[in-house]
Amino acid sequence: MIYTVTFNPSIDYVINVEEFKAGAVNRVLSENKYPGGKGINVSRVLENLGVKNKALGFIGGFTGQFIKTSLESEGVDTDFIELDGDTRINVKLKSNEETEINGAGPSVDEKDLSKLFEKISSLNSEDCLVLAGNVQKSLPRNIYSLIQEKCSCKKIKVVVDTTGEALTSTLKYRPFLVKPNNHELAEIFNVQINTREEIIYYAQKLREMGAENVIISMAGKGALLICNEGVYHASAPKGTVKNSVGAGDSLIAGFLARYSQTSDIVESFKWGATSGSATAFSMDLCKKEDVENLLSQVNISKL
Repeated sequence: MIYTVTFNPSIDYVINVEEFKAGAVNRVLSENKYPGGKGINVSRVLENLGVKNKALGFIGGFTGQFIKTSLESEGVDTDFIELDGDTRINVKLKSNEETEINGAGPSVDEKDLSKLFEKISSLNSEDCLVLAGNVQKSLPRNIYSLIQEKCSCKKIKVVVDTTGEALTSTLKYRPFLVKPNNHELAEIFNVQINTREEIIYYAQKLREMGAENVIISMAGKGALLICNEGVYHASAPKGTVKNSVGAGDSLIAGFLARYSQTSDIVESFKWGATSGSATAFSMDLCKKEDVENLLSQVNISKL
C-alpha cells in the first residue's frame, strides 16, 4: 500500500478574474475548490491512475471535513488526525498575473504527532510512504527525518518531496526517492546552476549523501533521473500549460503508480514525467487517459 502524509493540507480556492484591480471590486468569472496539499495531490493522482492508497495527515474544522469528504468522494481512503483549529484556505487568483495567498494552518502538538507516529508504526516492508510539502512552524524542521528513522528498520520505501534542511536531514536514512526541482537543488547547495551537467553533478551529490533515486524536474526542459542504472532524461511533450499546481506531485504519483506494478525504475520515470506534464496541461490534476494520450510524446534517453 502507498501512504501519503500531508501535515498542512488546504482548500485551494481557485478564482478567475478578467483583469484584477487592487483596491477595487472585482467580479469572479469562475471559481473552483479543491482539496490541496502535496501529499493529497499525490493521493488524488494515484487514485486517478487506478492505484489504491491512503492519505494521512492533519485536518480540522469544517474546512478539514471538506477535504476528507472530497477525497473520499473520489475514492481515496483517508485516515486523518483531527486538530482543534481549522484547516487553512489558500486563495489562488488567476488574472493577468497569478497571485497566491496561503493560510498558515493549525498547530500540531506532540500529542497529535504521537498519533501520526502510531499510524506509521503499522507499516511494513511492502509499503511506501510519501512525505511531501512544507510543515507548520510549530514542528521541528527535521520532522521528516524523525519519521524516516522510525521507518528505516522496517525497510519501508520512503519518498521525500520537500526542500532545504527538511530534505537533506532525511538523506542519512536512504530515502527511496527524492524529487527537488532544479531551483530547489541550487538552493540546497547554495550555488548557481546553469547547465544540465551541473544539475547532474549536484543530483549525484544527493545520491552520495544517501538518496537511492533522484529525480530533478526542469519544467519545459523535462526531467532527469539519477539512479543505479545511470542518468536518464525525459523530454517534455508539447502542450499549453494551464496549471502549474501539482505537476511535481503528479510526477511522483505517476512514478509510484507504475513502479507498484512493474518495479521498473526507468519505465516508472517515463510515467512520472508524463503525469507531471499531463497535469500542467489540465485545469486540475491529470486523469489516466490524459497520461496515456501523452506517453508516446515523452522520450527517455540515457545520458
